[in-house]
Amino acid sequence: MAKQYRSGLMASIHGTAKGLHKAGVMSKRTLREFDELCLTPVRPLPPKKIRQLRLREGASQAVFARYLNVSTGLISQWERGEKRPQGASLKLLNLVAQKGLNSVA
Repeated sequence: MAKQYRSGLMASIHGTAKGLHKAGVMSKRTLREFDELCLTPVRPLPPKKIRQLRLREGASQAVFARYLNVSTGLISQWERGEKRPQGASLKLLNLVAQKGLNSVA
């Protein structure tokens, strides 16, 4: 998945930071800080929003789970608020929210 930057300027700054890290001038920790500043943030999704997203896409919990490579039970837990999506699952949900379910197919 390609990185999405807040702006073209941030993409340029991040590219420069990567070059400095590669040259040994910038530490990995500082580069991670640049990642946080430059990359588009992944917003948490409340349970109601996850359900609305799935229904908007016209998918059952089983189909939605299959697209996200998680279990049907986990989708159910997200929608009830028992668990919260994190990491790659949260990124995929944000991508589906922006571009639709076919974007992760």
